[in-house]
Amino acid sequence: MAATVVDADVIVIGAGPTGLMLAGELRLGGADVVVVERLTEPTGQSRGLGFTARAMEVFDARGLLPRFGQGETVETSPMGHFGGTVFDYTVLPDAHFGARGIPQSVTERVLEAWAGEMGADIRRGWEFVTLEDDSLHGDGVHLTVRDPQGAQRHLRAHWLVGCDGGSSRVRTAAGFAFPGHDATRGMYLADVSGVELRHRPLGERTANGMVMSAPLSEGVTRIIVCPDGTPAHERERTVTFDEVARAWQHITGEDISGGTADWVSSFTDATRQASQYRRGRVFLAGDAAHIHLPAGGQGLSTGVQDAFNLGWKLAAVIRGDHGPELLDSYHEERHAAGRRLLMNTRAQGTVYLGGAESAPLRELLGELIRHDDVKRHLAGMVSHVDIRYDPGEDDTHPLTGRRMPPRQFTSGQGTVSVAQLLHCGHGVLLDLADDADVRREARAWHGRVSVATVTAPPADADGILAGATAVLVRPDGYVAWAGSPADGDLKELRTALERWLGPADPSAADRRPAA
Repeated sequence: MAATVVDADVIVIGAGPTGLMLAGELRLGGADVVVVERLTEPTGQSRGLGFTARAMEVFDARGLLPRFGQGETVETSPMGHFGGTVFDYTVLPDAHFGARGIPQSVTERVLEAWAGEMGADIRRGWEFVTLEDDSLHGDGVHLTVRDPQGAQRHLRAHWLVGCDGGSSRVRTAAGFAFPGHDATRGMYLADVSGVELRHRPLGERTANGMVMSAPLSEGVTRIIVCPDGTPAHERERTVTFDEVARAWQHITGEDISGGTADWVSSFTDATRQASQYRRGRVFLAGDAAHIHLPAGGQGLSTGVQDAFNLGWKLAAVIRGDHGPELLDSYHEERHAAGRRLLMNTRAQGTVYLGGAESAPLRELLGELIRHDDVKRHLAGMVSHVDIRYDPGEDDTHPLTGRRMPPRQFTSGQGTVSVAQLLHCGHGVLLDLADDADVRREARAWHGRVSVATVTAPPADADGILAGATAVLVRPDGYVAWAGSPADGDLKELRTALERWLGPADPSAADRRPAA
């Protein structure tokens, strides 16, 4: 009989960027977390080479962004594209195409170090096998894993999160439906050295397909090869460099077979999304919840945002600060964001990879993108800064449900950003009018919300505050409420505090100052 070897608040399956981000978030919120990862070591492969503007803000909100750069800076690119059509993303305030030149292996290394520092128990070489039948709706989750010595073990936790990728075993074992569109074509990805290749950063089409190439490091070039008419590959099939080189020559006429590849991989245009992100005590996040064409490098960033949304909510329920109904908002918010992601990547694939039949669509996109409104719309979509969670019928302030944009405020201690205020993982109440009533209201949520009496930037050029004198920001940086309380009427603020941070604690209100 396999022994129960661990009891935890949460077990996370998968130590990719999504699972590691979630582990750090859960530990920041005080939850015990065990990460189960099949691989004994990270692969070192770097499918992704950066992340979106919104993912940068997520990392900044936990003080992680400097770890990705040299010194205090991370290189960003103002110029991006949609389906291969280039335009300037800075047409949208606070936006850019995202961080560039950061291999996924670096992102994983940063997040694993942070999760470890926070106290996450990361178990490499452990493999998820199956769930027990009562795990969805019982008082806990029971699962079987295989340890590094090949022995089966039973693990038990209150909650389980599958962050185990597009072929998720958790998704299958828990019975999640995964509808969508089957793959129609196979494509290749490789890091090649020993050959000189022309720079094709946004792709080049020929009669036989499309290729991309860009320098990755000294002597190493990242190539993407998308031959027309190539059937979709099985996900587990091994791909060789000879196969990639033949496809490259078929499209370009260039022979790269004399080079060597650090690694090769394949991908498809399959598009699927779990119909639910939660079934009882089991959740899905990242590629376990949604797979898509990697257009615009949005996959890693979306998974990180899934984790950022779920982590603080699950920790709040585990602490007893909030009831389990809070967890329903994870599916409501992130499923909608995932659906929009799948829409835009499928659209980009149609433009980018289509043959002669897509030429009129590419021409039309080229015309539309000359208009600033179209640029702003597409930039917001691909950078993920335009996401708006449902604010509810009673709240019409334009900030509510959106992420709080990067702003520097003046406080008694000097200049402070919202990202700095979010480092502790609490909600943040910005008191912009030195309002004692606002601060007093927040006392009953002491320990769950940090109150900052600040002065807004002197020039709010884009009018983002829209007259608000107080703003409640959730732990994930999204605005829960914004307004200007009149005559001490704080009902709306109180409702938002209760909705997102749980019931008030009157004893805390009696004991603690507001700030």
